[in-house]
Amino acid sequence: MIDWALVWPVLAAMTAGGLIGVERTYHGHPAGFRTHILVCMASCLLMLAAMHQSQWAFTALPGQTVVIDPTRMAHGLLTGIGFLCAGVIFREGFSVKGLTTAASLWMTSAIGVLFGVGMLQLALIGSVATLAVLAILRLLDAQLPHIGVLDLHLRWARGSAPDEAALRDLLRENGLKCVQIGHVLSPDGQLHEQHIKARGQMPLDIDALVRRLSDTTGLAGFSVIPRDN
Repeated sequence: MIDWALVWPVLAAMTAGGLIGVERTYHGHPAGFRTHILVCMASCLLMLAAMHQSQWAFTALPGQTVVIDPTRMAHGLLTGIGFLCAGVIFREGFSVKGLTTAASLWMTSAIGVLFGVGMLQLALIGSVATLAVLAILRLLDAQLPHIGVLDLHLRWARGSAPDEAALRDLLRENGLKCVQIGHVLSPDGQLHEQHIKARGQMPLDIDALVRRLSDTTGLAGFSVIPRDN
């Protein structure tokens, strides 16, 4: 006999996790559709198991009282999901990426917990709010005035690298402010690399910067990577 009281929370968790995962997949993030479904469903299943400990196949010791505390499972889930979230966060130069996807995984796990304990209304509110933040507020964020950040890697022939003052002037000409500069010398001593974190008012004129760098004497190569937060 199917116990629908166990089935519907799992189906609801799969649906909520899938909807959140679709948004992440659409925007090309590493943890997408199936990952979010599995996270939400696993959280729901484990919480259902914790909530129905009376059905567990174990025998208590004679004369002992078994105290059921499902909140321990919730604490373990939301702590343990941090290890999975860490897997989608990575650093590239001065940029740290994947924070929003990690937060969505953590939120998806929390929604699964709510379905597992039977708090349907709160779980639905959390699902709708999460989708609104990820999808709708993305459109609002694009309309708000804000500062753009980019990572700039310059590779100069030996002796051709400008000093930091000249480099800041070059960036200022293109509407950018230099925030941080790192220096790396190649093992053979022939290339001097400058790793730069810069910011400026959006929208950034990347094309103008690329043209300016292409015409710079002594520049052996460069990369301009706008940061996507």
